[in-house]
This record gives sequence, structure tokens and C-alpha cells, in this order.
Amino acid sequence: MKELIEMIAKALVDLPDQVQVEEVVGEQTTVVELKVAKEDLGKVIGKQGRTATAMRTILNAAATKLRKRCVLEIIE
Repeated sequence: MKELIEMIAKALVDLPDQVQVEEVVGEQTTVVELKVAKEDLGKVIGKQGRTATAMRTILNAAATKLRKRCVLEIIE
């Protein structure tokens, strides 16, 4: 999951070297935390949050296939 979000985020931003993705594994849910440069935050979120929603949808589809539950958090 971490690699999937990292690949998508690096393709979207201007400063791909500042993309950081961390996985926090819990008992039932895995939280994927995405940090990007401040100037790239708008590109990752998108207009009205559409890009962020699309990333969450892709993450949920991949997690469902693996019978897991994942949540994407975009950290400022």
C-alpha cells in the first residue's frame, strides 16, 4: 500500500524527492500517512478534493483485494 501511494504522489508533484509515506499498522486498520512539500499540497488534494478522493478509492480497492482496511491521511 505504501509503495502504491508513493508512486501516485510522486507522479503528481513538482518535488518528488520531498514525498514521504509512512504506514501505521493497527489491529484492524492500516493508516497510510502522506506528507508532501507545502507548495505541492494543492496538487495532491486537487479541486474540491477530487484527487485525494481518487487516491483513497484506489487505496481502498487495493486493500479490499488483499482483505485489509486502509485509510489515507494527507498531512500538512
